[in-house]
Amino acid sequence: MKFLLTALFFLTFVFALNIHGENKSFNRIRTFDVQHYTIRLNFDRAKKVVHSDSTIELKPLSDNFNSIELDAAGLNFESIRLETSATELKFVAANGKVLINLDKPYDKNDLISLRFKYSVANPKKGIYFVDALKKRGKIVRAAQIWTQGEAEETHFWLPSFDFPDDKATTEQIITVEKGETVIGNGELIEKSDNSDGTKTFHYKMNIPHSLYLTSFVVGTYEKVTENYKNIPLSYYVYSDQKSLVSPAYGKTKEMMRIYEELTGVDFPYNKYDQTMVANFNFGGMENITATTMADSEIMLAEFPFARGLVEDLVSHELAHSWFGNLVTCRNWAELWLNESFATYMEAAYREKMYGRANYLNKIQGDADQYFVYASLNENNQHALFNRTANPAVDETLFTTVTYQKGSAVLHTLREEIGDQAFWKGVSNYLKDHKFQNVETADLQKAFEESSGKNLDCFFKQWVYGNKFPVLKIKQSYRPISKELVLEVAQTQTGDQYTPEVFQLPLDVEISMSKSKKTEKLLINNRTQIYKIPVDEKPFKVGFDISNKIPLKSLTLSKLTIISD
Repeated sequence: MKFLLTALFFLTFVFALNIHGENKSFNRIRTFDVQHYTIRLNFDRAKKVVHSDSTIELKPLSDNFNSIELDAAGLNFESIRLETSATELKFVAANGKVLINLDKPYDKNDLISLRFKYSVANPKKGIYFVDALKKRGKIVRAAQIWTQGEAEETHFWLPSFDFPDDKATTEQIITVEKGETVIGNGELIEKSDNSDGTKTFHYKMNIPHSLYLTSFVVGTYEKVTENYKNIPLSYYVYSDQKSLVSPAYGKTKEMMRIYEELTGVDFPYNKYDQTMVANFNFGGMENITATTMADSEIMLAEFPFARGLVEDLVSHELAHSWFGNLVTCRNWAELWLNESFATYMEAAYREKMYGRANYLNKIQGDADQYFVYASLNENNQHALFNRTANPAVDETLFTTVTYQKGSAVLHTLREEIGDQAFWKGVSNYLKDHKFQNVETADLQKAFEESSGKNLDCFFKQWVYGNKFPVLKIKQSYRPISKELVLEVAQTQTGDQYTPEVFQLPLDVEISMSKSKKTEKLLINNRTQIYKIPVDEKPFKVGFDISNKIPLKSLTLSKLTIISD
């Protein structure tokens, strides 16, 4: 998911809840494994009511399984029964849950199929009804219905286990009005006309995925198609917006090619749709095989000065096909594994398309956005591993830390272990955990194996630690001994999660009238003095000029001359 480009800088004003305790678990206890959701829906547009007759197939994780608790908020149940025998089951729906008593105890080898008949009136979250836009009595944009699942919104319209670590296949059978289109996940199995003038779309997604990636969009669209290799690419735009396809989506094929090349992993699905919708709360959402995007963002592609921002949005959401959809964070504290990587891949794509300088400019831009956020939230930050994560409060999850800071940290990791080890680690991480859930430890292991380095310190300070290093450097030259003396102090305030001492490999480039030299320093104490032999007084001293560590504050004194 990516925030609205037009509202990006307002992110700096959000702040997180304080949750203390290093041993807090962010995983969720699960007593069953959902195998498949069959979602059957139709709508009462005037009253904004969703009618559903849906089925969930699941397996117990232990024997003697006699009751099921599912997430279900605001659902008005008519009946819950066993699919196979039509046996009616007793249930209690309250406090965002539905507790179902089964007809008998089941064992872990049993497949239980439950059928739910229910309705949802004016869903609080999850499904959004958008009225038609009229100007002078004429409809200029048809009505829409669309979903948004991340973080945990799907259970506001579908009884489910609404947490990322349970992956299941899905099937959608959705009935809409004549002339409308449904864009769903996976393959369109069938499209049929009904006797009452409605139309039913049947989609099936055969690869298990986390529930928050399940989606549909209902509306009136023009569909523009092309192919990347054997993968159909579809762009769903408003009938008067077909001219947007080229400037907004025209580089999708190049993005796919580059991401496959960088990761060593082919695009993992059988199609990729991109659909614009109205009143979307984010810039885009990486629903599996069917990304949803805010029309306000896509329309920015009309303006040449904004096309780079739209390109970042499109590349970000596509990157999630690998980082977030193929491998998915196990819990919300690990969301950086999805979002930091998708943000970083924006820069990696730029590097391949436009060169190293463009890449570095993007990385520095990410770092600068984080610095603004940090200055406004000095005492209330979270680490990339987010101990403040609360799926009920977006502001604790979708912050500049999770996106832009994480991108800059991945850049620093690449600089530390080298290009070959970095991309090999990425490839192995994706291949080893394909279609699975992941934690930070999985990523660290992949990079340690690819680089042969112990990365405990790196992950402790940059991923599990808060904030960033603040360095003050005093420079002096001793003419008799011909030494450049650097006094380095780390001045950041340490706390439970912020290191008092970062370990920083810092390159120093020393320019003199007749020569130039580079010294590689390891900053690993609160205060340190380095004496560097030089031929003469330097006229320029540059620190980290290649910007390997963009997340740092550096204050330099003027070079002074000190007599021995």
